[in-house]
Amino acid sequence: MSVATAPAASTAPPRPPGADFRLLLPAASAWAVSAVLLRSEPGYGALVLTAAVVAAFAGILLLTRPGVLRRRGSAATLAAVLLTGAAAAIATPLHTADLHRGPLPDLVRASAAAEPGAASPVVEVELTVTGDPKAHLSRGGTVGGQTLVTVDAVADRVTPLPDRRTTRTRTPVTVMARGTESEPWQRLLPSQKVAAEAEVRPAGEGHDTESAALLIVHGLPRQLAPPSLPQRIAGRLREGLRTATDGLPADARGLLPGLVVGDTSRLPDDLDDAFRATDLVHLVAVSGANLAIVLGALLGAPGQAGTPERRGLAAVLGLSLRTGALLGTALTLAFVTVCRPEPSVLRAAGTGLIGMLALATGRPRRAVPALAGAVLVLVLLDPFLARSFGFLLSVLATAGLLVLGPHWAEALRVRRWPHHLAGALAATAAAQALCAPVTVVLSGHISLVGIPCNLLAELAVAPATLLGFGVLALHPLLPALARLLAEPAGAPAGWLALVARRGAEVPGGQLAWPGGWFGTVTVALAVLAACWAAPLLLPRRAAPGGPAPVRRHWTRALVAGVLTAVLLAVLLRPPQLTRIATGWPPPGWRLVMCDIGQGDMLALATGAPGSAVVIDAGPDPNAADRCLRDLGITSVPLLLLTHFHADHVEGVPGVLRGRRVGAIEGTTLDDPPGEAARVAGWAAGAGVPLIRAGRGERRSAGVELAWDVVWPVPGAAVEAPGPNNASVALMVSLAGGLRMALLGDLEPQAQSALLGRVARVDVLKVAHHGSAHQDWDLAGALRPRLALISCGEGNAYGHPSPRTVDHLRALGATVLRTDREGDIAVTGDSQATLGVAVHPQPAHHAHHARPVRPAHSTREALPEQTPASPRAPPV
Repeated sequence: MSVATAPAASTAPPRPPGADFRLLLPAASAWAVSAVLLRSEPGYGALVLTAAVVAAFAGILLLTRPGVLRRRGSAATLAAVLLTGAAAAIATPLHTADLHRGPLPDLVRASAAAEPGAASPVVEVELTVTGDPKAHLSRGGTVGGQTLVTVDAVADRVTPLPDRRTTRTRTPVTVMARGTESEPWQRLLPSQKVAAEAEVRPAGEGHDTESAALLIVHGLPRQLAPPSLPQRIAGRLREGLRTATDGLPADARGLLPGLVVGDTSRLPDDLDDAFRATDLVHLVAVSGANLAIVLGALLGAPGQAGTPERRGLAAVLGLSLRTGALLGTALTLAFVTVCRPEPSVLRAAGTGLIGMLALATGRPRRAVPALAGAVLVLVLLDPFLARSFGFLLSVLATAGLLVLGPHWAEALRVRRWPHHLAGALAATAAAQALCAPVTVVLSGHISLVGIPCNLLAELAVAPATLLGFGVLALHPLLPALARLLAEPAGAPAGWLALVARRGAEVPGGQLAWPGGWFGTVTVALAVLAACWAAPLLLPRRAAPGGPAPVRRHWTRALVAGVLTAVLLAVLLRPPQLTRIATGWPPPGWRLVMCDIGQGDMLALATGAPGSAVVIDAGPDPNAADRCLRDLGITSVPLLLLTHFHADHVEGVPGVLRGRRVGAIEGTTLDDPPGEAARVAGWAAGAGVPLIRAGRGERRSAGVELAWDVVWPVPGAAVEAPGPNNASVALMVSLAGGLRMALLGDLEPQAQSALLGRVARVDVLKVAHHGSAHQDWDLAGALRPRLALISCGEGNAYGHPSPRTVDHLRALGATVLRTDREGDIAVTGDSQATLGVAVHPQPAHHAHHARPVRPAHSTREALPEQTPASPRAPPV
C-alpha cells in the first residue's frame, strides 16, 4: 500500500474551522427585545403578549415548511429569531411584574404625588437578602465621610405604619443603612431573612439596581432565619480569605480577595482609581476570566480538553472525560456561589456549563455557539442582564478573544512576531477594541495605556488567581498553611497594583472623550480606522527567495515613526507642546479655578516655572491630577485644604501624584473626623508634613504671591459652628496689585464676622459653590470685578443659586462658573489688563444642549470697575 506524499505547504499547522455564527442572531434578538421591554410601561402588557404570540406563530410556520431545518438557511435563522424574540417578550414582563404590583410600588407612587417636603411613608418589612452588602463612602457635600451600606433584597411581607395591615409580596428592593447603624447590615449573607422598619423612597434616589423601591432602614436588622448552608460555607470561605491575607501589604491585602472572590471592601480608593484609569478594572473584582483559569487548571486548554493531548489536573489523575466534565460542573456552581452571580460570572458560568455538556457527550466544543447560547439562556432567565453594562462588557470582551483574537494573532505571526507575544497582544487588543465604545460611555475617557498595562498584568493574573484560590480552600482546614501560601500569592497581586499605579501616572494616559451616542460612534469609527491602518504599518514576511520591497518598507517606517512621536506627545504632554496645541494654560496666568465637578480646587501661580500653591483638591484624584498636569505643575510648595469635607479633600492623592509637595495645611477643626483622618494618612504616606492654619498667619511663595489668613479665629466654632464655617479664608495679593478673596465654604455667620477685616478685591472665589446662603454686606464690602463659582454640572444641591448670581452681577461683577466654562484662568493685573481664559472639559460638557466654547481657550479683558460702572457683560 502506497502512501501519498503531502506537498510541502501542508506541513503548516491546519487552520481552525470557521466560527459558527448561527446562534448569534437569535441571541441578539432576545437581548434586544428584553432591553426594550425593561424600559416599557406596564400598561403595554397586552400589546406585547399579542406581538409575542404573532411572532411565535410566524416562526413555527417557517419551521414547518418542508426542508427548512435540513437546509439551515435564512428561513431557519429568521424562524429562530422570531421564536427567541417571542420568548423574551413573554419572559421579560413575567420577571418585571413584581416591580409594579404590591404595596411598595403603590407607596412610591403616592410619595411621588405628595406635596414637596412631605414625610416619606414608613413600613415594617420582612426581607430576604439576595446580594452581598456593599459599603460606600459618601463623598458629597456635608455628609462626606459617612458610610452607606446598600443591600439587594426581596420584600416578603410589608406592613405600612401605622396601618398595621400586612401584605405578602415578592418585591425586589434596595435597602440602605447609614452611619453607625450600617455595621450590622454589612454582615448579612444572601438567603438570610431579616425584619426592619424603613422609610419608602423611589428607587432612583439610591443606586442603580433592578428594584421597585429604596428602603432607608432605621435601627438594626432583626434576624428571622439564618442563611442557607451553601451561603454560610461561602461566607466562611470569603472571611477566611480576608483573614489569611491580613499580613500582606495594603495593596495586595485589598486586591487579592477582589481578584479571587470579588471582595473589594479593603481595596484602597486610589488603587481602585488607578485600575479604572488603566482599563484594568476587570481585575479589581472577580470576572469570567477567573473561572476560565480555574477550569483550565482542572481540564486543560479548552481546545484540547476533549482530545488525547488534554492536560490539566483531570488528565494527570487519569479521570475520564465525563468525570472531568462532572467535576467541572460542580466547580462552576461552587464558583458562582462563592464569588456571587455577578454578570460576568454568570456569562462565564453559562459558557462553561455548555462546554461541560459538550465534553460529557463527546461533541466538539465550539466557543462562539457556546457564548451565544449562554447569552440566550441567561437573558431569558434574567432579562435584567440585557441592560447590564457588566454583562455587555463581558460578552464583548469574550467575543473579541474568540472572533478577532485568533485572526489578529495569525497576522502578527506572519509578520515575524514571537508566537506567545502575538497571541497575548492580539487577545488584549481585540478585547479592548470591542469594549472601547462601551467603556467611553461609562468613564468619559479612553485609556492610551490600557493595552500595555493589560499585557504586563497578564504575567500575574493566573498565578495570583490560582494561589488565591489555594488560600481560599486551605484556610478552613489549615489556617497556618493558608497564611503561608498567602505570602507568594501577594507577590503577583503586588505586581498588578504596581502596573496599575505606574500606568495611571503616565501624564497623558487618559484621553478625555465625549460620552453618549456621539462618543460611542466616534470611538467605534476610530477603532475601525486603526484596524484598517494597522496592516499598512506592519511589514509582511517576504516571499521565499525574494527581497522585501524597500520603498514600501521605508514608507511604513516613516509613518510608524510619525505615529509613535504623536502618541508619545499625547502621552507625555509636555507643557510647551500642549500650550501650542490647545492654547492652555494662557501665558501669565495668575489663578486657575479647576473644573473638578461638585467641589473646589484652585491653583495660584508662584512665578516659578511649574510651581503653584493649590487651594483644596476637589472630590476626584484623577480630575485634580488632570488639572495640574494641564497647567504643567510639578511642584506644590503648599497644598491648603480649607476644610475637611469630601468635595474639598478627596482629590489629595491626585495632587500628590508625581509632584513635590512641601506641606499640607488644614483648618483647626477635624470635622468630619473620617475625612480628616484620611488626609492625615495621605500626608503621612507621602512624607509630607501636615500643619494647621490660623488667623493672622501671613505667607508667601515665590516673588509674586502672598496671602493672609483671615479666618478661622479662636473661638470660631462657638461664634459660627459647623465644618463649613471652619473653612480657611484667605486674602491673596499678587504682583501687579491684584487682590483676591478666597472664602472656602463659609456660611453667613462666619462671613459677617469678616466685615472690617477685608477690603475691596478684584477677584472673589464665591463661598460654598454659590449657594443662596451669603452675607451681602460682605459682598458689598469686597465688591469684586470678577466672581468665580466652582460647582458640578447638574448637582443635586442647586448650586449656584440664581439669586446669588443675580446679586453678584448687580454689584457689577462678571460671574463665571466651572459647570459651564470648564477650567477658568485669571490673567493680568488689577489695572485694565485683568482678563480671563476658559478651557472647557469635553468629558464634562459634551452633552450640554446649549452650545459650548471651542476646545481652545478664549480670553476677554474685564473692564476696570468704578462705583458708577454698568454691569459687566458675561464672558
